Amino acid sequence: IRYDYMKTQPSEKMHLAVVACGERLEETVTMLRSALIFSIKPLQFHIFAEDQLHGSFKDILDDFPYEGKVNYTLYPITFPTESAAEWKKLFKPCASQRLFLPLILKNVDSLLYVDTDILFLRPVDDIWSFLGKFNSTQIAAMAPEHEEPRIGWYNRFARHPYYGVTGINSGVMLMNMTRIRRKYFKNDMTPVRLQWGEILMPLLKKYKLNITWGDQDLLNIMFFHNPESLYVFPCQWNYRPDHCIYGSNCKEAEEEGIFILHGNRGVYHDDKQPTFRAVYEAIKNYSFGDDLVHSLLQPLEVELRKTMHTYCGRVYEVFIKQLTKSIRDSDARRSKG
Repeated sequence: IRYDYMKTQPSEKMHLAVVACGERLEETVTMLRSALIFSIKPLQFHIFAEDQLHGSFKDILDDFPYEGKVNYTLYPITFPTESAAEWKKLFKPCASQRLFLPLILKNVDSLLYVDTDILFLRPVDDIWSFLGKFNSTQIAAMAPEHEEPRIGWYNRFARHPYYGVTGINSGVMLMNMTRIRRKYFKNDMTPVRLQWGEILMPLLKKYKLNITWGDQDLLNIMFFHNPESLYVFPCQWNYRPDHCIYGSNCKEAEEEGIFILHGNRGVYHDDKQPTFRAVYEAIKNYSFGDDLVHSLLQPLEVELRKTMHTYCGRVYEVFIKQLTKSIRDSDARRSKG
């Protein structure tokens, strides 16, 4: 299928989606703060959350500064009625909601989905610009699950097809949703190609006894059969503890710094990876409008130096290299008015 007639047009507003359940309110707000600190174009937040969290989200987000730069919409958690119970119990609560975003947000052309444990260390605009780099067959972009196959999960343990050498991680997923809705996907269930809304439940039924990471595994299966549809990000756009806990293995981050930090496995909230926690605490505690160098960057560097007894701490410079540049660029934009 050719998409020449659907080339992505740069949108004035960037759409960012997140799904929050349970105890993820603070983490989600910190992620949204990081998106707002550096981004240039206006942001539209699409927040899918359990009903009991809506009031807290509204109270916090209504106090966000930068009027005119950000809008938000709160949505309930919803799954297809006939299979809602099955989707709800897949992997973590509500996690599989992201699979249905192209079907729910029918009027949104393109979307950046992120997990709650994501922190932006450079403008959202920069990852958003990858939409313009998609070729005519690509519909989404994700980063590899691992850079080093010797510690890879999918290539050692998966009992289902997966994309590429080490699989893909769905914690940061950029989507041209117009293309997703129109595409017919190759699959291993029928010789007939199926659309997004038709393929999800049959995939779950076929593989539910073989998948470990829920909806991420289903995405791996889909892009295994449709590899031409995926644009692959370099690892610094989805930097996780696996990139440094056994020694540094994300070369791009070593050269340019981390662009998006992904604190999976709860590392923002325990003492296992203090380097990740230090970045999270710095952004969480930053007060909008304060000087970024003195209120964010310098205190963070002090805390990061205390983590040098860990493998990730030994390469703590990669955690502030891009952040330093983002702050410098932000100051330059502000000085120009």
